[in-house]
Amino acid sequence: MRVLIIEDEAPAFRRLQKILEEVQPGVEIIEVLDSVEDSIKWLKNHNTPDLIFMDIQLSDGLSFEIFEQVKITRPVIFTTAFDDYILKAFKVNSIDYLLKPIKVEDLAHSLQKFREMKNAFGHESSTDINTLISQIRMDDRKFKSRFLVKQGEKLVSVETVNIAYFQTRNGVVQLVTNEDKKYLMDQTLDDLSQHLDPEKFFRANRQFLIHFPAIRTVHKYHKGKLLVELNLPTSEPLTVSSEKASVFKEWLGE
Repeated sequence: MRVLIIEDEAPAFRRLQKILEEVQPGVEIIEVLDSVEDSIKWLKNHNTPDLIFMDIQLSDGLSFEIFEQVKITRPVIFTTAFDDYILKAFKVNSIDYLLKPIKVEDLAHSLQKFREMKNAFGHESSTDINTLISQIRMDDRKFKSRFLVKQGEKLVSVETVNIAYFQTRNGVVQLVTNEDKKYLMDQTLDDLSQHLDPEKFFRANRQFLIHFPAIRTVHKYHKGKLLVELNLPTSEPLTVSSEKASVFKEWLGE
């Protein structure tokens, strides 16, 4: 298997290389690129690899810019330290989205999906491959429809549709329902993000993971930030940074 890696952090590349060689013996890393510009040049002048690993935030921009300049017909596995771009990643021909630090079992699962795709279509046309990508990438993701939480000595099942938001304070995560009931959670916001539909839930900042129906209004804030008001009052202002504002507005318009 011939692999192209687009990654601008040396430690992240070394970790990915080590895990790849462990999970997929005989893998050939044909090139490592660290910028949008170099990636565009390379892809325009070389044969496409079997699989591309692509970091999202590169030294000179977001890797999504590569797709605007080059037609990529091979499967892509995105790697990133942030979960802000999950929905956008699945709009291009990606088959998975791995959060750093990458875990061996997560990478193994991604490669298994790639092998299933390859076995199904072999050396068929890129159009057929892209059709299969669209079938397996989101269908494979099973999102939570309910959470089991503690209420004193009792266990309560909370439907995902009844969740307004999750908030972390002092390292403790709370689930807040539409009725303003609060439950403590064992998972982190990063963990929760992986189990929730990115079309319905958005990681607004380090403290909040919000549900779309819970949003009442969005206002422009100072220095390019956005101020989000929910149907329920929050203990502190809920803002989206200027860096994430465009992604958030795109998510709102889905």
